[in-house]
Amino acid sequence: MDLLERLNLDMKTAMKNRDKDRLSVIRMVKSSLQNEQIKLGRDLTESESLAVLSREVKQRKESLHEFQQANREDLVKKQEAELSVLNEYMPAQLSDDELEAIVKETIAQTNATSKADMGNVMGAIMPKVKGKADGALVNRLVVKYLTNESNE
Repeated sequence: MDLLERLNLDMKTAMKNRDKDRLSVIRMVKSSLQNEQIKLGRDLTESESLAVLSREVKQRKESLHEFQQANREDLVKKQEAELSVLNEYMPAQLSDDELEAIVKETIAQTNATSKADMGNVMGAIMPKVKGKADGALVNRLVVKYLTNESNE
């Protein structure tokens, strides 16, 4: 079952259960997916759907951070609730160990030796972990291993 079909089923369930908050988030995701379909002029592939979903999650995380800094607890709770619904549709996240292994393997494959090679490493890693790991975390690990290897 693809993401849009799953969203449609969950939307019906949320309507039956009168879960307005969940329904709102599902409608927002469906709208984003449909807007992307219109923009591309065709049905979305699974990876394109995942990219749209990841973008929505990223927006919520950024908003959450801003609201926390502004001490807006009402909006923080709303963003956290939306994030929890969105995370149900995201693929399982990679563990720290799995992510570190991918980073080390990719650094070796690209023959990266310093931070100057970071663009090549990130370009090779991100397609492998798309939707399964936070880009900022991947970035920190790449920096960590590139600086450790250059110090050895």
